[in-house]
Amino acid sequence: MQIAIVGLGRMGANMARRLMGDGHEVIVHNRSREPIDEMAGEGATPAYGFEELVETLSAPRVVWLMVPAGSPVDEQIDLLVPLLSPGDVIVDGGNSRYLDSIARAERVTATGIHYVDAGTSGGIWGLELGFNMMVGGTPEAVAIIEPALASLAPPNGWLHVGPSGAGHYVKMIHNGIEYGVMQAYAEGFEILENSRYELDLRAIAQLWNNGSVIRSWLLELAERAFAEDPHLESIRGYVQDSGEGRWTVFESIDLDVAAPVIYMALATRFLSRQEDAFSNKVLAALRNQFGGHAVQRVEG
Repeated sequence: MQIAIVGLGRMGANMARRLMGDGHEVIVHNRSREPIDEMAGEGATPAYGFEELVETLSAPRVVWLMVPAGSPVDEQIDLLVPLLSPGDVIVDGGNSRYLDSIARAERVTATGIHYVDAGTSGGIWGLELGFNMMVGGTPEAVAIIEPALASLAPPNGWLHVGPSGAGHYVKMIHNGIEYGVMQAYAEGFEILENSRYELDLRAIAQLWNNGSVIRSWLLELAERAFAEDPHLESIRGYVQDSGEGRWTVFESIDLDVAAPVIYMALATRFLSRQEDAFSNKVLAALRNQFGGHAVQRVEG
């Protein structure tokens, strides 16, 4: 199928590459020109403006946004809607708040254009392993983009979870769980690091991933991080949060659901900006490993 990818950052560019690798015709656009030129050199069709992008696509046109949550999404929608036609599809694959996705869907579908929210997980590893996608929207809209979803995801790696907003809602809770799991690993490794023993943390991470009940992909990434820097001496334990953990906490409060692990995992990220505990170095290293998120390096 034809599909346009708007936003060629860490995830957007790799999604375009995975789609091209499965035979799709991919049109690419980005705020700056260099990433467009790079993807064009790999076989994508460049579009340096939205008019050119829309003219290149055949109906029903599919435009997949991979831009930062918040006002950038609204800005792109405002530019696209006047150019698209009823029956076309806009997909938001970023980490938008689900309430924003519901409002955007109402605004876009009033024009006859479909709107899909696709919570996307996989980070910088998605090109190789596939992207896990939690999709919200109408069945008609999802059916139009299904060939792309099948190519982007590994087997059984995407699901139409419900109406508009449901995709980003499920992704929000996914990331809240991620906060808690990462925090547990981080605290455990800090205890090991400060114990009476001279322990090889990389070897222990590898050990636990072979038959133990806490084996996971995150533990594989911890092993990689410790292989690169056994005591994480090159990075600061400064851990950013991108919003989903906060939104999960707000939702738990609204629903009267106790979520103490996620609460504390979020609070610990706030504390990380005031001190430099080893557990925060582990969190920073894991975010860098799975998502390519920037880390703050120790000077000197």
